[in-house]
Amino acid sequence: MRRRGAASSTVAAPRAEESELLARLRAGDERAFEELVKANHPTMVKVAELFVPSRSVAEEVAQEAWVGVLQGLDGFEGRSSLKTWMFRILTNRAKTRGERERRTLPMSALDQPDLEGAGAAVAEDRFHPAADPVRGNLWTQPPRPPDEATIAAEGHERLLAAIEGLRPAQRTVITLRDVQGWDSDSVCDLLEVSAANQRVLLHRARSTVRREFERYLEEGNGG
Repeated sequence: MRRRGAASSTVAAPRAEESELLARLRAGDERAFEELVKANHPTMVKVAELFVPSRSVAEEVAQEAWVGVLQGLDGFEGRSSLKTWMFRILTNRAKTRGERERRTLPMSALDQPDLEGAGAAVAEDRFHPAADPVRGNLWTQPPRPPDEATIAAEGHERLLAAIEGLRPAQRTVITLRDVQGWDSDSVCDLLEVSAANQRVLLHRARSTVRREFERYLEEGNGG
């Protein structure tokens, strides 16, 4: 019985805090809204980036979502958490904006980058002149091996690239769970998917990302 009471109080505490925050927001408390934005805006931009083509567009979508939150506060019925409701507004707007952006993508955006006049791929002074009978085409100064920080940064970039290459549903789930740190219940509520479906999407996403990262490690070891 004591354990059940402890669990109930643990669940009740966040709900009480949310009710207090909601009351402050509905009363027009600017500081409460500023705190809400500070706590959630960076994540909202990250989530919006899952659906739109650029960070600048994601920023615009997040701003639009905050307007939607303010306009909808009085109609919020508490069927989900305030956070889930807010992010549902965001994802709905991001999906709509993403579809619109794809339909209006100019042909110039699909062109290959102009490589003319880009200059040499490697600076000429990095090698001895080819005419040098002894050192021709050798390094003037051998490159330093990458340090641990460089290797870690490259690994991180490969992980992000692997996530970016996933199918949309898998990319969204793994980003929310493993990058943003959401729990499974929150992800299910936001995306309106079953717990089983969320587990399958996450498993497939993690397996693909792990496989891509293992391939990167094999490349680094000359495998």
